[in-house]
Amino acid sequence: MTATAEAPTRPAEGAAPAGVRGRLTSPRALVLTCAALFLVLLASVVVAIGLGAAVVTPGDTARYLWAALTGGRIGADETTTYQIIWQIRTPRVLLAALVGAGLSAVGVAIQAMVRNALADPFVLGVSSGASVGAVGVTVTGGLAALGVYAVSAGAFIGALVASFLVYAASSSRGALSPLRLVLTGVAMSLGFQALMSVIIYFAPDSEATGMVLYWTMGGFGAASWGALPVVSAVVLLGLAVLYRHARSLDVLSLGDETAASLGVSPDRQRTSLLVLVSLITGVMVAVSGAISFVGLVMPHLVRMVVGATHARVLAVAPLVGAVFMVWVDLLSRTVVAPRELPLGVITALVGVPVFITLMRRKGHVFGGR
Repeated sequence: MTATAEAPTRPAEGAAPAGVRGRLTSPRALVLTCAALFLVLLASVVVAIGLGAAVVTPGDTARYLWAALTGGRIGADETTTYQIIWQIRTPRVLLAALVGAGLSAVGVAIQAMVRNALADPFVLGVSSGASVGAVGVTVTGGLAALGVYAVSAGAFIGALVASFLVYAASSSRGALSPLRLVLTGVAMSLGFQALMSVIIYFAPDSEATGMVLYWTMGGFGAASWGALPVVSAVVLLGLAVLYRHARSLDVLSLGDETAASLGVSPDRQRTSLLVLVSLITGVMVAVSGAISFVGLVMPHLVRMVVGATHARVLAVAPLVGAVFMVWVDLLSRTVVAPRELPLGVITALVGVPVFITLMRRKGHVFGGR
C-alpha cells in the first residue's frame, strides 16, 4: 500500500530533520549525480579488475572484457591473463558491487522501518542465522548434493529461519512494533552466536573455525560466475521494489500514527518490508558473509548530501555503496597480498571513525542536541 497524501515535513527518527536539507534536491541535480556515480562505478570496476598480483592496465582490462562479451579473439600468449581477468576477478568485483549496493539500500529501508538511526541490515539477526547455517553445513556435511554451493545454501536457509523466528517472536496480534523488532533481532543474534559457539566446540576439526571467521567478517574469495545470476536478480529486483516503497518509507519514518492518518498500514508495510529485506540480506550473506558498517554508515552519508526523502536516498545510496565495496574488496586482496584481509576489518576501520564523526556533527539524528 502506498501513501495517498503528501508526507509531512517534520523530521523522521533516524533521518535528517526537514530543516537540514541536502544540496542535491532538484531532479536535474539528482540525475546528474547518479550518472556521475555510475561512471565512477564503471571506472572503479575496470581498475579493480586489473589490479592484483598480476597488474593489467585499464586499457588491456577493457579489451579483455570486450572480447569476452562480444566473442572477440585474443592472442595465445594472453590466454592466462585473460583467464585471470574474466574467470577470477570479474565475477568477484561484480559481486562486490552488487553486495555493496544491496547493503546500502537495505540499510536505508531498515532504518526507516524501525525508526532507528543505529539499525543496519544485520540488526534483525539475519547474519548470525546465516553463519549458523554455514557452519552447521560445514561441520555436518549436510546438503552435500549441492556440491560447492552447499555452504551458501546452508547460509541462506539459516538466514531465512532467523528472519522467521524474529518475526514470530516480535509480532503481537498481527502488530509489529519497531522496538520489539529491534530488541528481538538483537536477542536472536546473541542466541545464534551462542549456538554457533556450541557447534564449533563440538566440531571434529578446526575447519569450522576458519568458516566462522569468513562468515562473521565477510569476503568475496569464493565468488564465481555461477553465483552471480541469482544474486543479481534478487538484489536488482529488491532495489526496484524498495524504490517503489520510497513514499511508504517516508511515511513510516514519521511514526505509526502519522502513517495510519495518511492511509498507510504500518504493520502491513513493516511485515512486507521485513520479508523483502530478509530475502535480500540472506542472499548477500550467503555469498559474502556478514559485512559490517556498510548498511549503517552509507545511508547517513547519502542523506547529508541528498536530504532525507527516500526516493532520492534510494537512488544514490546503492551506487555509493557499490563503489565503496569495490574499493574495499580491492584493498582486502592487495594490502597484505598474497593473503586477504577480511572485508569486515576494512569496513570497520573506515566505518567507525566516519560514524563517530557523523554522530558528533549530526547529533540531532543520534539523540543529541
